[in-house]
Amino acid sequence: MTTPVRVRFAPSPTGYLHVGGARTALFNWLFARHTHGAFVLRIEDTDAARNTPEALAAIYDGLRWLGIDWHEGPDVGGSHGPYLQSQRHDLYARHLDSLLSSGHAYEDGGAIRLRSPKKRVAFHDQILGPISIDRSQENDTALRRSDGSYIFHFVNVVDDIEMGITHVLRGEDHVMNTPKHIEIFEALGAPLPIFAHMPLILNMDGSKMSKRDQGSAVGWYQEQGFLPEAVRNFLCLLGWSPKDDRTKLPIEEVIALFDWGHLNHSPAKFDIDKCLWLNSQYLSEKSSAAFAELAHAYFARHRHRWSDEPSSRLDTALALLQPKVKSLPELDAHLAMLLDDDAPLEAEARAKVLAKPGTLDQLDTVAAGLAAYGGPWKADAIKQSVQETADSLGVKIGALLFPLRIALTGASHGADLMPALEMLGRDTAVARVQRRAAALRQA
Repeated sequence: MTTPVRVRFAPSPTGYLHVGGARTALFNWLFARHTHGAFVLRIEDTDAARNTPEALAAIYDGLRWLGIDWHEGPDVGGSHGPYLQSQRHDLYARHLDSLLSSGHAYEDGGAIRLRSPKKRVAFHDQILGPISIDRSQENDTALRRSDGSYIFHFVNVVDDIEMGITHVLRGEDHVMNTPKHIEIFEALGAPLPIFAHMPLILNMDGSKMSKRDQGSAVGWYQEQGFLPEAVRNFLCLLGWSPKDDRTKLPIEEVIALFDWGHLNHSPAKFDIDKCLWLNSQYLSEKSSAAFAELAHAYFARHRHRWSDEPSSRLDTALALLQPKVKSLPELDAHLAMLLDDDAPLEAEARAKVLAKPGTLDQLDTVAAGLAAYGGPWKADAIKQSVQETADSLGVKIGALLFPLRIALTGASHGADLMPALEMLGRDTAVARVQRRAAALRQA
């Protein structure tokens, strides 16, 4: 009978939840889901001097935001809390006494050390393949400090044994710890789990990610209004691949495909542009109402100026911008182009308008044509009016659209022009175009 898969994520609450840690949690969760196994959350909080409540809250909040739930743990208010190492000292003491009694551990100046076999330790890594590390010249591994506090290596192994962890899937930076852990497993007479070490996440230039790099903290994505399903999709691609050209995948499909054969053997490249693109794809799939709700929540959270904008006008503008933005912070500049009559003109776009002789005269004619237009103020009808102006001037409509866009929005990009004219209404749109055309002429 096959032993059910049991995996764990064991972070230390000493800082924010790093994307590397989030990826480790996600990959363990995916493997547990793929195999119908269990995912355990274990907080390694034995270092009381460095632990903070804020860091612990960031771990919980970040995992829940990403949709990563754990399957068991102590009862906390009717739900599963994580295992806390700070509450398991009696367990560690019992295992330490066992090692001392068997002669596998000894006291050294108040500290307790494992009596290492002093040999080469070999093991098979599910991702990296065969690994062999010479421990013959290494110091004996400390298990407990002289002040009575336990060392990471010891409590890590004890908890893996007690929790029945079958697979240890973690970052490649733990490879050199594995021989120490194997020695402790063997000293305690426990079977080894299967080890799998994921190659590290690197910046696009090949350097190791640091805490100062943009996007290194899960909390940053939350603050910037990213969709959790987009960030989760992005994290899935940092060391895993569906083995085809797809980038955007539903999480159910990732779970179905998640096995050792789909894990990459080389370092993952952290491409924030890919994450932004994925976020834009997930944003574009939202209904207009859902997108507006996300935007309103983002504005309220950041006490943004658009929080005071009338909802009906704001939501109409948001519907125009939904296909154009990759993230919610981009809405500020785009909304200013649409809703702020006093928004400055982009310098480069302004220069292009002024550089072409006759453009301002044509813009005046377009403005006059829009002011005189008496038909329905709808996008298609407005475009037909501009087309008639172009015909009267003997130019293609494209020659008029760029200066009209600059006069209306102040920028060369943004919402589609005709729907933007419709949204603003005849009086506001015509007045703005005329005013900016006059300002351009003065320049």
